[in-house]
Amino acid sequence: MSFATLSYVFVFDHRLRKHPLFLPNQVRREIVHASKSIPWMTLMTTPIFVLEVRGYSRLYEGVSGVRGWMFNAASMLLFLMFTDALIYWIHRWLHHRLVYKHIHKGHHTWKVPTPFASHAFHPIDGFLQGLPYHIYPLLFPLHKIVYLVLFVFVNLWTISIHDGDYRVPGILQPLINGSAHHTDHHLFYNYNYGQYFTLWDRIGGSFRMPTAFEGKLLVDDVSKGS
Repeated sequence: MSFATLSYVFVFDHRLRKHPLFLPNQVRREIVHASKSIPWMTLMTTPIFVLEVRGYSRLYEGVSGVRGWMFNAASMLLFLMFTDALIYWIHRWLHHRLVYKHIHKGHHTWKVPTPFASHAFHPIDGFLQGLPYHIYPLLFPLHKIVYLVLFVFVNLWTISIHDGDYRVPGILQPLINGSAHHTDHHLFYNYNYGQYFTLWDRIGGSFRMPTAFEGKLLVDDVSKGS
C-alpha cells in the first residue's frame, strides 16, 4: 500500500476525482477493500512460498560467468511472457458470466480507478491472478534475487496500470499493455485483459486501441462536466 500511496500522491491526476464515474468516497473504499483482501491473499499464497523456500521449486543461488548473467536476463523476459499468457487467460475466465459476478465484479466497481484499486480484489481473484508468478519457479529455473526483483516489479506494475498515467514511448505503444489499455478495460470490460503486453489480446481478439491514444482523455469529461 505504500507504493500505491506514493503513486496516488505524485502520479495520479487528482482532477479525475471530479469525473462523473468517480464514486463517492472511492479512495477510502478502495483502501478498505484492499486492506481486507491482502491478508487473505497472503494466507492463500503462503503454502506456495513454503514449498519454494523448502526446495520444491527450481529457484537457485549463485551466478557463474557471462552465460549465467545472460541466462538471468533472458529468464526475466521469459518470466514476463509466461505469466502474461497465464494471467490473460485467467483474467478472461474471470469475466465469464458464471464467474464474473461472484469473484471479479468487485474490482470493476472502480470505473475510474486510482492506484489503491490495484489490490482491491476479491481475495480469490487476487490469488488466481497472482498464481502464475508462483507457478513459474516451480517449472523453470530462476535465480532467487531475480525472483525477488520480479516480484517487486510486478506489484509496481499492477499499481502503475491503475494510476492513470498513459505515457508510453510511441514505439512501444503497440506492444505494452499500460495504464491507458487497462483504464479502457475498467470502462468497457471485455477488452485488454493482458498484464504487460498486448500480444494475447491481439491473438484472442480482445485488443482495443486505448481511447487515450486517440486523444479522448478521461480528464476531458471532467472539463465538460464542470
